[in-house]
Amino acid sequence: MSLIKTAKPPQAFEDLQANPSAVLLDVRDRIEYAFVGHPVEAVNIPWKDAPDWKPNPNFVDEVRQRVHALDTPLYLMCRSGQRSMDAAKALAAAGFTNLTNVDEGFEGPLDEKKHRGGLGGWRFHGLPWEQS
Repeated sequence: MSLIKTAKPPQAFEDLQANPSAVLLDVRDRIEYAFVGHPVEAVNIPWKDAPDWKPNPNFVDEVRQRVHALDTPLYLMCRSGQRSMDAAKALAAAGFTNLTNVDEGFEGPLDEKKHRGGLGGWRFHGLPWEQS
């Protein structure tokens, strides 16, 4: 199994800009991706989908269809960093070797009022994003 690295959103963005072959995989549900927003040019392949929130049985195959080399730098992101770490572990088990989990994810951790977006995440850091 490969070592899964972690990077805060600003570092991940810098790495992605420096390496055109790197891919940002947003593993959130398609509804989250579309309506909450997503990084510009992120590829959406859900690790889990509503309503049952079970792992996508086709996840690894869908990634293989988009990313042909097992050593392609892959940056995985979800809402806060947990689902993307689970997805990275599945990809590592499938032989992918250059994996980075984007710590804080798109929305960041919960604050004391159980709100996201004020303590970290892609949007919090002012990185490019859009809504569908």
